[in-house]
Amino acid sequence: MSATAAQLLVRCLEAEGVEYVFGIPGEENIHFVQALADSKIRYVLVRHEQAASFMAEMYGRLTQRAAVCSATLGPGAINLQLGVADATTNSTPLIAISAQVGRDRSYKESHQGIDLVPMFAPITKWSALVPTPESVPEIVRKAFKTAQTERPGAVYLAIPEDIEAAEVPDDLTPLRIDRVRPNEPTDAQVERAVEILRAAERPIVLAGHGAARDASHGGTSTADQLLRFAESTGIPVATTFHGKGVFPDDHELGLGAVGFMRHDYVNFGFDAADAIVAVGYELQEFDPKKINPKGEARIVHLHHFPAEVDRHYPVDVGLHGSIGRSLELLTDGLEAANAATGERLPAPRETPHVAALLKEELDEHADDERVPLSPQRIVSDTRRALGRDDIVLADTGAVKMWMARLYPTYAPNACLLSNGLSTMGFALPGALGAKLARPDAKVLAATGDGAFLMHAQELETAVREEIPLCVLVWEDDGYGLIEWKMEMELGTSSSVKFGNPDVVAFTESFGGRGVRITSADQLLPALEEGLASDGVTVIAVPVDYSENLRLTERLGDLEDPL
Repeated sequence: MSATAAQLLVRCLEAEGVEYVFGIPGEENIHFVQALADSKIRYVLVRHEQAASFMAEMYGRLTQRAAVCSATLGPGAINLQLGVADATTNSTPLIAISAQVGRDRSYKESHQGIDLVPMFAPITKWSALVPTPESVPEIVRKAFKTAQTERPGAVYLAIPEDIEAAEVPDDLTPLRIDRVRPNEPTDAQVERAVEILRAAERPIVLAGHGAARDASHGGTSTADQLLRFAESTGIPVATTFHGKGVFPDDHELGLGAVGFMRHDYVNFGFDAADAIVAVGYELQEFDPKKINPKGEARIVHLHHFPAEVDRHYPVDVGLHGSIGRSLELLTDGLEAANAATGERLPAPRETPHVAALLKEELDEHADDERVPLSPQRIVSDTRRALGRDDIVLADTGAVKMWMARLYPTYAPNACLLSNGLSTMGFALPGALGAKLARPDAKVLAATGDGAFLMHAQELETAVREEIPLCVLVWEDDGYGLIEWKMEMELGTSSSVKFGNPDVVAFTESFGGRGVRITSADQLLPALEEGLASDGVTVIAVPVDYSENLRLTERLGDLEDPL
């Protein structure tokens, strides 16, 4: 029985383990959409292609398996690009598939015809046109292998409409999946790293996104290996915003997250460091100048791949391969050297004060009754409402700064941010992808009112698709982060204020439940109820962003607290 290339494409996606395709159909990919309808893959119809790309990205972020977003040609495909770029800069596997004009008109000016492959090339690991129906199995296998292999990222495939509808030979089937296995660091690399750390007086660990996504090795997770390394050596651990949770914030050696725009408490640990163990750190997460300001700290780089070149990130030794395995070998090497010499690493300067300062700042506002609510009170109640392994997506804006600094995180990928491209608007649609990836976890989208309205139409998607969704909207009637930076640098602000709809009525018009917070004691129960619901809940909470400048002024006056 003959099949179309579209049907073969779907069989290849099934073989890759794809469970969801997020998208909007178009005239030129109707065969693909129908083939999905006849398969075990669930097609999630969205209201904007950009939202589809964010759903796929966050699904991939949590599973480390590439999810698929789909669109028609031309404008539909172009709408996918923001989430595609976000996935690549956030090192997240994703496959974007769009239609393209048929070969009978691709060589001339044509309705909706635009050369999409070079448009996607700068924001993907690989961008390609499917050239023949027979090439589908090889193209799809290469796409997933490319997207999911370290360093992961997005891949784009354009499928001409005549190829999609063409018949393919009966003997064409999906290819066997081959897994790329990471290498191990060499003995010489481990020995050099041991020498550097044994000579250091003030070492510190920086754990980044690579550590959060690194697969478990030998039944032990990378997070577990990092915990063993820290406890064995006594070296304190900070994380990037993307690495939040890979080391638990309530551990005595935890310093919290580095990445804030001003010199924060945790930065002082790096100011004094003479050696940095960078575990899965990637330079786009945070400028290395801010963790190695003089460029004098010796750097041990643990990752699947060599580090990017930067004058403030001069790597003394790189341990390349499985991050968990590298940590295990490094810990073993240090313990063996200690046993042989009877000497341990020099004790680092006391560091728990950093975590204590962050906790003190959060606790100080935990019972703050003011309305609008302080950002610290909102973060505190959000933490109380969610379990250790539950998930919050903090959208880009002032909400991201407060959540990244103060939200205690205890598990990898339990606090999701965009810190590669720092894209606004991903949290609400991304929460749908996160919930499908982790249906047993509570999932909260924490977003500013500016970011909320960028994809508020996806409330209808959540209602229709019966995906539980809880959204917390921090309302200040403006672009709070931009106002914050303008006030810091210019002493004034402009063009940052806007009006908002009635969020309660807006949500209810889609069939969801809206809640407006009018007193501080209403927030926690509203969050608990919304997170326990099987429906769609949007909670609007007024926020007092006068705390923004108070924070940066206080940090600007800080002296080393250690």
